[in-house]
This record gives sequence, structure tokens and C-alpha cells, in this order.
Amino acid sequence: MRTRRLGTDGPEVTIVGFGAWAIGGPWKFGWGTVDDAESVEAIRHAIELGVNWVDTAAVYGLGHSEEVVREALEPYRPGDDVLVFTKCGRRWHGRPDGVIENDLRPESIREECEASLQRLGIEHIDLFQAHWPDWTTGTLIEDSWGTMGDLVDEGKVRWVGVSNFDEELLDRCEAVRHVDSVQSPLSLLARGARNTVVRWAVEHEAGVICYSPMASGLLTGAFDRARVANLSETDWRANSPAFKDPLLSQTLSLVERLRPIAQRLDVPLPDLVVAWVVAQPGVTGAIVGARTPCHVDGWVGAADLELDDALLAEIDAAIEATGAGSDAPPAPPPHIRAVNA
Repeated sequence: MRTRRLGTDGPEVTIVGFGAWAIGGPWKFGWGTVDDAESVEAIRHAIELGVNWVDTAAVYGLGHSEEVVREALEPYRPGDDVLVFTKCGRRWHGRPDGVIENDLRPESIREECEASLQRLGIEHIDLFQAHWPDWTTGTLIEDSWGTMGDLVDEGKVRWVGVSNFDEELLDRCEAVRHVDSVQSPLSLLARGARNTVVRWAVEHEAGVICYSPMASGLLTGAFDRARVANLSETDWRANSPAFKDPLLSQTLSLVERLRPIAQRLDVPLPDLVVAWVVAQPGVTGAIVGARTPCHVDGWVGAADLELDDALLAEIDAAIEATGAGSDAPPAPPPHIRAVNA
């Protein structure tokens, strides 16, 4: 499986990694009911196929995702056989039930680091990421990022990164300590990161790992109107604008134009859409979610699928013809905006 270095001094990572958001279960921003045993099997299956990193976060399932990752990694050596990436900054402790706030106070970052180390059962976190900017406590990002760097110096964290930060915040972090990794959404539907944070990362020699390459399932070819209409109430996608018209119609039209391209290449559609993400200049790898081993089989082939200029141009033409997606800079999803309004 192809690998790339994460930034200038980071680890060699496979160009696809296992995303553990969905395995957190049916919490406030969950993906519906999950089976922990299947989740464990899915992670192990990905590792056996060559994937060498797992991306999770403390807030996924309010700690449950990290606990499932710990169980899944029991046969392996975390930090050697498989790298563990997690995030801090979305806190529910001490808040009213159901309330989650962005919190990057130095003392909160330290508390989250210790809690994640315990839940994951590891001695150090390979990549510790600030999950979202702090719009709740008013903490200066310089103070937050300085604490993240201190955790590296203390040996509790190996590399530090940020998720969902814009270029202004990235500049402020870089002035304090080098940003090892930048995480941003990037897919055929959400293309704006290419000309914003990915460009910033290239200029500053930071790694880039992209999430939602399959647009939360919309680009897998598995969704039609009937399935969208039957999404569980515990699945956050049921209330997402992306799963409603007019955006849904444009996306379904794009998917139909992509199907023959995937068929011609003799690959599953998820392989094609993930391969498009990792083909973008500056991208190190893509985080791809799964809840079962068969989900992994649907996208893992993207690691070995290289798209030439003619294929990329054909995909661009499909995007233009359908008007699907956007080239606008990444913006917080509705549930994040609501929490921090």
C-alpha cells in the first residue's frame, strides 16, 4: 500500500486511514446504531490489509470510539504496527446533558490528553489534533497551541496538528510552533480546501489528511432517495442539508456520471472518489470511515488506484455538468455553528 510522509518530519502513513467517527455509536452527532464487535473487526481488517493509522476523537461517542479503538488494537503495537491519531477541544464534561462546546483552554487540553491516553490504553498519542477552533471560551489560539507543543516536549504526544482551522489561525499557530498536520474536509462535493488550507500546508511543509472523502456516504453509490428518507433519527445525516434537495439531486446526478468511469476502471465507486481526493496536490492521505469489514473492502483499493490527467479531467467535466458540490472554503457544519452561535 502506498505511503507518504506526513509533513517534513512526520511518520510514513498509508494514503488511506481508518476513520473512527461512525463507530462511536448513536450519540448526539452519531451515525445510528453500531455493533462494537463489527467495529473491532473492521479496524483489524483494515490493518491486516495494510492501513497503518486510525483517526478518532475524544468526542466521538463521548469517549466510546476511543474505547473501541483500544480493543481493536490489542493484537498490535500502537505507535509501531499502527499509528493512533486523536483530537481534543470538543468538551461535554461539566456541561448540561447533550451540550458539547469547543474548549481549547490549556488546562482542558491537558485533561483531554490524559483521558484519551487512558481510554486508548497507550503511552503516547502519535498525532494529537485540535478538533475545532475555540469559539466558546475565548482562549487565544497561541496559548492553546503552546500547550499542544508542551505535550510533545513532555513525550505524551509525538506530533501535533489542527483540524478545521482556516489560514489565519494556521499562521498564528505556525508562529508559535510548526504545524505538523492539517486536517480538512475534501471531496468531490467539498473542494474548497484545495485552494485554502491545502495550499497553506504545501507552502509551510505541513502534512494534510482529509476527511469525508466520500461525503458521508453520498458518493459511494449506495444512496438513493428511498435510503435517504429512511435514515435513522439517531443518524445526523437525516437532518443535513446535503441529504436534502436541491443538493441531493445534484449529487445523485454526479454519482450517475461517475458510475461508468468506475466500471471502466473495474473498481468500486468508493475507490474512485477516494482516489480523487488523494490525487490532489499536497494531500498526504484520506480518512475513510467504516463500520464493518465489508465497508473497508469497498474503499481500500483507493490506495493503489492512480488517476491520470485524462481521468481527472473527465471527473471535472462531470462536476461541471451537474453543478454538484462547491469550491467555497470549508465552513463549520450546521451543528457546530449552532453550538457556537
